[in-house]
Amino acid sequence: MTELGNSAASRDKAYFLHPYTNLDLHETQGPLIIERGEGVRVFDDSGKEYIEGLASLWCVSLGWGEERLVEAAAKQMRKLPTYHVFGHKSHEPGIDLAERLIKLAPVPMSKVFFANSGSEANDTVVKLLWYYNNALGRPEKKKIISRVKGYHGVTVATASLTGLPNNHRDFDLPIARILHTDCPHHYRFAEAGESEEAFATRLAESLEKFILAEGPDTIAAMFAEPVMGAGGVIVPPATYFAKIQAVLKKYDILLVADEVICGFGRTGNFWGSQTFGIQPDILTCAKQLSSGYLPISAVLVSDAVYRACVDESRKIGTFGHGYTYSAHPVAAAVAIETLKIYEERDIVGHVRSVTPLFQRRLKALADHPLVGEARGVGLIGAIELVADKAAKTPFDPVGRAGAMVSALAQENGLITRAMGDSLALCPPLIIDEADINAMFDRLTKSLDAALPVLKG
Repeated sequence: MTELGNSAASRDKAYFLHPYTNLDLHETQGPLIIERGEGVRVFDDSGKEYIEGLASLWCVSLGWGEERLVEAAAKQMRKLPTYHVFGHKSHEPGIDLAERLIKLAPVPMSKVFFANSGSEANDTVVKLLWYYNNALGRPEKKKIISRVKGYHGVTVATASLTGLPNNHRDFDLPIARILHTDCPHHYRFAEAGESEEAFATRLAESLEKFILAEGPDTIAAMFAEPVMGAGGVIVPPATYFAKIQAVLKKYDILLVADEVICGFGRTGNFWGSQTFGIQPDILTCAKQLSSGYLPISAVLVSDAVYRACVDESRKIGTFGHGYTYSAHPVAAAVAIETLKIYEERDIVGHVRSVTPLFQRRLKALADHPLVGEARGVGLIGAIELVADKAAKTPFDPVGRAGAMVSALAQENGLITRAMGDSLALCPPLIIDEADINAMFDRLTKSLDAALPVLKG
């Protein structure tokens, strides 16, 4: 990759402010420039091939080069390239997509609101929760519980919900009314000899004490990802959601399922909520809704939430929330075609057929000298690197080992993502067994290369 003259890399460093990037390091290191994609692979500007082990950012379910999605976008661009849905206006793609999502919902839902990203969808939910409780005459019932290591976005409100320190540090977050409860990571936070079920019981009891200390009449809802994605691919312990939901129901606290990563087949069911027995009052989704081809997200709300919004908008005269690009017709058309492909090709069935190999190769990495835990479900997983396997001691400083192995993986033709010292894998749902083996072969090669450096 040339750094001379007017190269893409030099122009990137000159003009581009990158998200989730060490900006100081980027000034010298520069970018990896991806030029094209095909299937589960992407290619950089020198022609080097990579297996995209994170489906871009947890989203390119159908891989790169799906012509049906390209054609769906082109057809809609020619017919109605853009329009809004404010003030009683609508269009067929938005209507069709809303209807499809309601019919696909894991529990009965009433209406769909569209946004452009998972962050916007979850930010919308925060506003809806406050609006809902005002409509019910409960102005104090406004606090929202999230979890340590949870991830719900990067707007002011959703970054506050996100339970990761670097999303708060020096952004003056979190804002008021946002609370954080225990992280359900059995490997890291269970007591010695504590089973998953006993750990789940303890977390539910801790949540109830937390709610009682804050005052149940002050808490509106709890946000939860079925599998915690950016926090390290944390799979909930057995019985966790059943016990958590019982506590929330006891105190009339709504449950928001953040399906931004887990929705549309990732966990081996169409929704992560189905995999873990979650019965949400509100559900958010994005990413795989359009296979990441165009920005679109959705909020599904129960009838109780919708009716309260109707009552409040009657009083005020309008429902004063929305985005210019809510239900953008081209994005909606691509999402509709994505859902059609999921059904026609039985993508969930394919995920179930290749999951045993994916999970077997993943779990086998637990035997590697650098790996403390290998965890996952369906076609999502992570390995956590540790300095001492028996004591679960992390490397010092935290993040050095993860960054090293991630960089080696990239050299070896695998793109993954280091979240501290956890490395995530979340390939396109279309991946076949040959590419699953190739992906894990490249990761194992990278771990082996890091071993003498980290343990030397």
